[in-house]
This record gives sequence, C-alpha cells and structure tokens, in this order.
Amino acid sequence: MSARAILELIDWLAGEECHRADDAGLAEGVGQRLRRLGLPLDRLTLHLRTLHPEILGRSVAWSPLEPVEVQEREHGFDRAGGFAGNPIRDAMESGASLTVRVSTSNRPRWVDSDLFRDRGLVEFYVVPLRNTDGTVSAACFATTRAQGFETSDRAIIDRIASALRNACELRTLRRIELTLLDTYIGASPARRVLAGRVRRGQVEKLEAALLLCDLRGFTELSNRSSAERVLELLNAYFDQAVPAITRGGGEVVKFMGDAVLAFFELQDAATSCGAALASACEILERLQCSSPGGTRLHAGIALHYGQTAYGNIGASQRLDFTLIGPDVNLVSRIQGVCSATGHRLVLSERFARLLDPGHSTPIGRHRLRGFLEPVMLYVPSFHSSKAAAEPS
Repeated sequence: MSARAILELIDWLAGEECHRADDAGLAEGVGQRLRRLGLPLDRLTLHLRTLHPEILGRSVAWSPLEPVEVQEREHGFDRAGGFAGNPIRDAMESGASLTVRVSTSNRPRWVDSDLFRDRGLVEFYVVPLRNTDGTVSAACFATTRAQGFETSDRAIIDRIASALRNACELRTLRRIELTLLDTYIGASPARRVLAGRVRRGQVEKLEAALLLCDLRGFTELSNRSSAERVLELLNAYFDQAVPAITRGGGEVVKFMGDAVLAFFELQDAATSCGAALASACEILERLQCSSPGGTRLHAGIALHYGQTAYGNIGASQRLDFTLIGPDVNLVSRIQGVCSATGHRLVLSERFARLLDPGHSTPIGRHRLRGFLEPVMLYVPSFHSSKAAAEPS
C-alpha cells in the first residue's frame, strides 16, 4: 500500500469535508476509506468521552452498507453491562493499543454487547485516543476475516490514529462547550455567548412572561435536616420545576437558593402568558404527586408579564446573565404574597388581563414593599378558593 494513499486519508481527517461532518459522518468517512485502502474492516466503533452531568460519552458504530449507529452512554455504563471486562475500557485505562482475538470457544461477554453481537467478528484492534485534557476516548477496528488483521493493517491504523484523535477531540470539545454553557447558564444565554455577546453591560430589552417559583418552608427544612438531605430535596424539587418550564417553552434564568426564575418569550404576549400559566400549574401538580423520602414539597409561584433588561452584569472577570428591572422586582414581591396568603399561584393584573376572560379571579389590592401604590392581584379561577391553597 502506498504512503500517498495513507497521507490522503490523513489529509481528509484534517480537511474541510471532515471538519463539517458530524460524528456519524466521521465514522463513515474513515470506515469507507480504510476499506478502499484494502483493510478487512467490518466494524468500526468510536467511543467518545465527554463532560456532561448525565452522559458519560457516546458510541458511534459503522459497518459497510449499514446506517451509522450513535448511542449516548449514561454514567455507570463503563462499570456494568457489556463494557465490563471490555478491551476498549482496558485500552482507555492503560493508554496502550490492544489486539484481541475471539472464537466460539473463547467468547467473552462483551462480544455479545449491542455493538458487536451476531456479527461474526474474530479480531479487534483497539486504539486509545488521548485528549489534551487527559481524558481518553478510543477507536475499535474489528474484522470477520479468519486470520484477522495483518501487521501492515495495524500499522496503517497506527499511522492515522493521531489525525483521528484530533478529529474526534474537536467534536468532543464542541459538544462539551455547548453542553456546559447550556447546563450552567441556559440555552438562551449560551446562544448569546457563542454569538459573541460577552461584554459587560451588553444588554437587550425583553418583553416576556416572568415566572418565579419558590419552595415553601425551606429555612425550617434547612435548619432541621442535614446538608446532604437538603441538597437531595432541592434537587428533587428542581427536577419537578425545570422540566415543566422547559417543556412549556420557558427559559430558566437562574436558581436563587430554593427559587427558580424563568421567562417565556413566545410569539405574542397572550401565548407567552398561557404557556407560563400551564407550566406553573404543571409544577404544582408534579410537586403534589412527589414526596421524596416521605417529605412533601410545597411551592408558591408568581406570574407577571413585563419588560426587563437581559444581559451581562458583574465584575470585569466574572459575569452573569440575568434579568433586571422593575418588572422583575414586581414578580419577586408578588411571590411573597403567596407565602403571606397561602395561595399557591398569584398573578399580576397585567398577566391576568392577557389570559382568556374568566381564567382569573381578583384577590384584592396588596401593598408590596418598594411600590408606592397597592397592587391588584389575581389567582387562576381554578385555584381561587382557600381550599385549593396549600399551607404556607
């Protein structure tokens, strides 16, 4: 095999076509090109480690004339199931390439995993792909040919391994960047950061429905429970609140202790308010059906529609995306009325007027700290009775 053909594959891995390809396109491109170079390659799997609160990594599997399979692997997968005793794990831990032959009389459990089952594979060549941050991914090349890979076949794989590692690491870093930004600051701020809106004081006006959900009795709960138990309950509470918000099209701005601040900016004001109300009701229903470790969780939710400034504030080297403005202050004060009155869900007058007629009931004017005039507040009609209210 000519050195020129191998260099062409390396050039492809570093070139524009590969750069534009996703994980599936990368695996398919490498697999097809190795086959054209004469390697008896019948299965190529990439095992890409990542940094994610729930996902350990992903497996990308290619075979000739088959669709590429991409599977997310949750944390713990590497310690159980088909990965236990797998040479892929051994190569990742040792940092050394491994050749493994199997037969009908010597058939380890991992060969029957979802990646390799019923394929007649007899030899596997596993190459670790060490990233610059120290994490190790891997590529596994497998064949059905009885005599396995030739020494020259493995030499070709070793020759392209560095270029393959660079291509895999680039995709992994992209995914980590998006995952961490989305996880820690939210999808909308993440888009703004990636678009270059990172200067302090760079803000934009935003009209949206605002939702502030606060866990009731949190101070008392913290005082009589261990820190581990408090964190467990907080996570259980957020697990009920956040999915309801995001499913309704809302964006969580931040967690403030035991409170969640979110906004809904949909096609128009009425739609935004309807979505925020539906999400608020779902949060309360989910909490009513949940009792982590036998503890009932109760929350109070305030809803308002208004204008805010959304953007970067903070010190020059430590910035935060947040919402500020009088309307944010108002929704915060309204949330305090939930605790004072026992109502689970309280609406501002503007929010109530944007709902369909008959969907809200006034509960009178309330004085709110920082506001000169009393403010008329409402509850949803189906939450208007004190019987529907939870204990404060």
